[in-house]
This record gives sequence, C-alpha cells and structure tokens, in this order.
Amino acid sequence: MRSPVLAFVCWLIAISADAQTPEPKPPVDGEPRVHPINLATALQLAHARPIDVQVAARQAEAAAAVFDRAKYSWLPSVYVGADYLRHDGAVQNFQGQILNANRNSLMGGFGANAVFSVSDGIFAPLAARQDLKARETMQLAVANDISLSVAEAYFSVQQARGELTVALQIVTDAIELVRRTEQLAEGLAPPLEATRARVELARRKQAVAASRERLMTASAELARLLRLDAGVVIEPIEPANMPVTLIDKTYTIDDLIPVALTTRPELAANQAFVLATLRRLEQERLRPLVPSVLIRSISTNPSGTLGYGVFAGGSGNRVGSASSRLDYDIQLVWEFQNLGLGNRARSAERKAEHEIAILEQFRTQDRVAAEVAKAFAEVNAAAERMKEAEPAFKDATDLVKKSMEAMTQTRRVGNIITLVVRPQEVVAAVQALGQSNSDYFAAVADYNRSQFRLYRALGHSSKCLSGLVPTVEDP
Repeated sequence: MRSPVLAFVCWLIAISADAQTPEPKPPVDGEPRVHPINLATALQLAHARPIDVQVAARQAEAAAAVFDRAKYSWLPSVYVGADYLRHDGAVQNFQGQILNANRNSLMGGFGANAVFSVSDGIFAPLAARQDLKARETMQLAVANDISLSVAEAYFSVQQARGELTVALQIVTDAIELVRRTEQLAEGLAPPLEATRARVELARRKQAVAASRERLMTASAELARLLRLDAGVVIEPIEPANMPVTLIDKTYTIDDLIPVALTTRPELAANQAFVLATLRRLEQERLRPLVPSVLIRSISTNPSGTLGYGVFAGGSGNRVGSASSRLDYDIQLVWEFQNLGLGNRARSAERKAEHEIAILEQFRTQDRVAAEVAKAFAEVNAAAERMKEAEPAFKDATDLVKKSMEAMTQTRRVGNIITLVVRPQEVVAAVQALGQSNSDYFAAVADYNRSQFRLYRALGHSSKCLSGLVPTVEDP
C-alpha cells in the first residue's frame, strides 16, 4: 500500500481538471501576474521543493555515511608509499657510546594499521544505525510539517480570494444603494440617509483593499513555501468555499489519540534516539572490560605507516643491499581512562543522555496527544461554524437584494407616504452581508486547515481517512 499522503494526492488529482502546474497567465496591463494552481499540485511540490525537506534529506544522507563509517571501523587503514631517511652526526649505541655516523636508507612498500576498540566495534554501528533510523523518520516528520504549512497557506489564499470576490460585489451593491438613496423623492428620506450610504460605501471599499492585501500576503507566503516566483499571485483552482474532509467523522478523540501515538514519525524518531543512547551507554560500560587491538607497521619512523616492502641503505651517500623487509607490532591493550575515573564519568554522561532521551519521548507523547485533542476541537468547532455560516451568508445575500428592491417601493400610512424599506435598513443589510462574508469563508478555511492539522497530528495515518479519500493499492 502506498503512502496515505500519496492516496490523498491521487484523490485530489481525480477531482481536479489537471494535476500538473499550469503555466502562469500573461499579465494584463496594470495587473499582477497570476499563477493558477490546485491543492494536489501544491502538496506534490511540498514534498520536493521546500528547503527544509531538502535539508532533512541531506541530514539523513550524512547519518547514513556515519553508519557506514561505523560498520567499517574494524577494517585497517592501508598506507602505500616510500620513505627516505638521512642521518649525519652523532648517535648513541646500546652501550651508551657516542659514535659519528653518516647513513641513509630508502624503503618503498605498504602497511596495514588499525586501532580497534572491541566495545566501539560492537556498539558504535548499533548506535549509528539508530541515529540513521531517527534521521530518516524525522525526514518524514519534516515532510508532514511542510505539507501542513503549505495546506494552511493554500487555504489562506482561498479564504482571501473568496472574501475579495464577495467584497467586490458588496461594493457594487453599496454604489447602487448610494445612487438610489440620492434619487429618492424629497420627503421619503432625509439627506442624512444619503450620507449614511456614502459612509458605508467607503467602508466597503476599505474592506476590498484589506481583502486584496490579505490575498497578496497569503499568496506571497505560499509562493515562499513552494519556492515559486514571489512576484506572481497564486490563484487556487478549487472553489473558495469547497470544504475538504480528511478524517472520518465517526472517530472520537479516544479513538484518534492511540492512532497518533503509534503512527507519528516524531515518536518513532525519539524511540530510535533512546535506543542509540542506550547502545552508547553499553559501549562505555564495556570499554574498560575488553581490550583494544592495535596493529601497527613499524618498518619506518614514525611507526604506523609502512610495514612491508623493499628496504635499502648504506653509509655516506651510498644506498644499496636492497631486500624485503617486514615489521609489525600487535598489542592487546586495556585502557583505564584517568585511572578508571574517566570511564566512570563517561558512563555517567551516557546514562544521563539516555534518561534525557526517555524524558523527551514522554514529552513528545504528551505534545502529540495535546495536538490531536486541539485539532479535534478545532475541526468540530469549525464544522459547527460552517453549518451556521453558510445559510446565514445566503440569507444575507438575499436580504441585500430584496431590501434594495423594496427600498424603491412605497406605502401609505394614513396621509403619509413612506418607504417599505428605509435606506438605513439596506445599509444594515449590507453590513450584515459584509460580516457574514468574513464569517463564512473564515469558517470554511478554518475547517480545511483544522482537517489538515488533525491529519498531520495523526502522522498522516490512513486508518482514519474519510471515505471521500480512498487509499490506493499497489497493482
């Protein structure tokens, strides 16, 4: 089975007209360039282009190299080369006599040298393997975090675009309101009503400017995350009021928290770090109990370079009597660092690191559970808001339309002719539409963002996906 992230992307591709990144639209004079994109494409780019994902991949590669180096630590280092030695002047023999000697020697060959600690050879690869596992798992966690950031930014763009679209229509309604109010017959409405309508028109224009600003800033943030051209305005293809349901509504908070505690990559990474610190603790405890093996080539000075080859030498400037030569030294050494007190301190250090890793695991578990509970509450609250906001938005839209029509109609009350709907009531209707506009698109965007937050809090688990998001089976 493929990754649930891929399954979700495939579903989005299925409902999208084209999952590939469309080419930016040519700019209109005075207008910014527009870059159409859909959610599926944005999520695909989130796993490839962001720098944080690339950094996490390089960190995993570095950990793999450290693991390889630890695996091969028992192999000796090989030196190949030549050595020339020249001596002129005094030298002391074994009996303590000082002699004058002029000599030189030449050797060419190779040597194998190793300083191998048994405790390092056993536990260092085990610890490095866990470090690699942790880095690989954290790479997935970074990808999940980036996907969430991209989704949140994408829905912010959608929210701002939806609010801007309706805000522009409200401005049109407000302009019409001003026109009709100013044309009312004298006595039907005082001049103050026209002033009230003009003030509301100015407020609606300010709302358009604010919505356009939010669209531009949200687009810039999404472009930054996806590393697209910052000079373009990103335009989502999906409708601004499209809700995206990822998590099955039948699951309760008690169902979701255990899922998160078993699937979140951060917890798997922390568990790997716990095991790595445990292996290093065992490494330090074993170090003084088992010897290190030292293999050194000593045919030349300094030792630890060449051990076997062809050696020639002589007095003065003469070099002769060439023959083969082999010199090796092998030792078994028990090392007690600082009379054993150093070993004890290193063991205490590793023990503290192990205990810290365990505590970090507990802290991460608490954080994961809290994130699930918080996202679950946000999903439910946003769903309730969306349920109330959608009909309110439709009613407010209808209210403005009908109020505008009724404002031109009159009725007689006794001997007085009055308007069926006064201008100030239409102004109130326009204000209600402006507020319901913000409420509605904010509720939809918050619902979508909270769905992705809950999905990320669950570690992108496929267990709780809604039936709207089918998993994809490998053929």
